[in-house]
Amino acid sequence: MVSKTRAVAAAGVAVALGLTAACGGKSDSDSDSSTSGKSAYNAAVTSVVNASDKKGGTLNLWSSQDADSWDPVRGYYAFVWDLNRLYTRKLMDYAGAPGKDGLKLTPDLASAEPEISADKKTYTFKLKSGIKFDDGTPITSKDVKYGIERVFAQDTVPGGPTYLIEQLDQGQKYPGPYKDTDPNKLGLKSVETPDDSTIVFKLAKPFADLPYLLAMPGAGPVPAAKDTGAKYGEKPVASGPYMISEYSPGKSLKFVRNPNWDQSTDTIRKALPDAINLTITTNAEDLDSRLEAGTADIDVGQTGVQAKARAEILQDPAKKAYADAPVTGFIRYAGLVTKVAPFDKVDCRKAVIYASDPTTLQTARGGPVAGGDIGTNMLPPNIAGSDPSYDPYGRAQGKPQVDKAKQALAACGQPNGFSTKIAVRNNRPAEVKTAEALQAALGEVGIKATIDQYDGSQVASVTGSPSNVLKNGYGIIIGGWGADWQTGTGYLQALVDSRYIQDNGNYNLPEIADPSIDALFDQAALETDPAKAADLYKQINEKVMEGAYYLPFVFDKALNYRNPRLTNVYIHDGFGMVDFQALGVSDGK
Repeated sequence: MVSKTRAVAAAGVAVALGLTAACGGKSDSDSDSSTSGKSAYNAAVTSVVNASDKKGGTLNLWSSQDADSWDPVRGYYAFVWDLNRLYTRKLMDYAGAPGKDGLKLTPDLASAEPEISADKKTYTFKLKSGIKFDDGTPITSKDVKYGIERVFAQDTVPGGPTYLIEQLDQGQKYPGPYKDTDPNKLGLKSVETPDDSTIVFKLAKPFADLPYLLAMPGAGPVPAAKDTGAKYGEKPVASGPYMISEYSPGKSLKFVRNPNWDQSTDTIRKALPDAINLTITTNAEDLDSRLEAGTADIDVGQTGVQAKARAEILQDPAKKAYADAPVTGFIRYAGLVTKVAPFDKVDCRKAVIYASDPTTLQTARGGPVAGGDIGTNMLPPNIAGSDPSYDPYGRAQGKPQVDKAKQALAACGQPNGFSTKIAVRNNRPAEVKTAEALQAALGEVGIKATIDQYDGSQVASVTGSPSNVLKNGYGIIIGGWGADWQTGTGYLQALVDSRYIQDNGNYNLPEIADPSIDALFDQAALETDPAKAADLYKQINEKVMEGAYYLPFVFDKALNYRNPRLTNVYIHDGFGMVDFQALGVSDGK
């Protein structure tokens, strides 16, 4: 998930049948209040603010960009996945709760957690009774299967994650329903629907994170008769409590109640507002002004207010009480490319880590509030197995370690330093600033780094192409990543597993090829015990840090403001932002 805009990349904690994540490391100063129902700075990070069951009114959402798509199988932005919970139900979904409780998967369309075979390769789900689409048609197992089959139709509905193809195709080369020769368009062999309330997934090998993939929007049900292919995102059929009534691309979106949604079948969603309006603007500062004035309820982008509003909010106690700066689940970092000399030598990589200045890098990202906590390792705090106190290079000290950097340079045969290139996207100002901060710090120990700013829209073919990286001599690549699902596999595998190195669109930037790391992911794929899986991810993280493959900058944070009239506000750790489906309005307007 390069930015969710996610572009990411599996096996750990099965089914979250009780998954908990290590969210530790919060100091008392991180939140002014942990009292449920009481608003204060960062209160929504750990508790439900303004708890209420009051229905009615209109929720006024704003955004500085439109969705990439409202088609559940195509959308990939983080806020789109969050909003998707309003209108799409899945077999399993994240619980509606703050903190680690929100990371637990709970049955949604399914009546219970799946029955898993002894060999861990067959998952059987039973559907609830009384579940319907917005036109009153019953939702069946065949609708769920058809929705999943649409993931395979990358020539017609591209853009979303494709992990289900990797697990379910199994050599069939299934083309998706639009080219399916099966008369019912249900030809995917690995998914069976023996009756309308039963769906069975048969895997070629165990994959304990399958339920997480089935909790993604693209695994939601779609009635074949209502599928409009590439145009489906204009008005997707709703299975959740709201349905899209109007959509003007780039301008606005309106949700109204789904009359055929039955609260008794849904333990996740509250569905409090009568209507939900989303206004889309290109003026981020105007959006901030509307938030502060109370005419906008919340910015669904949740990437943080601009500098002017940030200062106003933090300096005004009355406004600060309605602001939160949660950890987003992203790490901002530099990949140290092992195929580009002298980074083929671990001590040369360590020299960069030691020479870097953690504080100037944090400042470049926006400081401790808007930028995040200093990054100490490569597992974010919302992933089981993480430990923010694990700091093998002493980065939490907040200063460069010049003596250790020089020792590392001597150990790798470069006592006087060396020259290298830093590659950074030209459309990400904070990334450019971190590149400049890193360049300055490296210069203090004789490492001469030049900065190459490239077209950020071409990331897949520039820094995502190992051959291009080698040709251009990119030794250091600035990047960032957030998990598509909250396990160590969901976060780390695309970044560190050698089997995920791609000719184009590669995110294993250092090109790590360590069989022991790959083997730990294979062990995690079999592990259904959350605690044991977390220990495997801990071991992977330690191997990555011992290899000095990445230089973590920050555990990302974003300062956002919320209208005081909002009820049931909390940060959902699965999305790193407010859980929009839970929101209500206190004044009924």
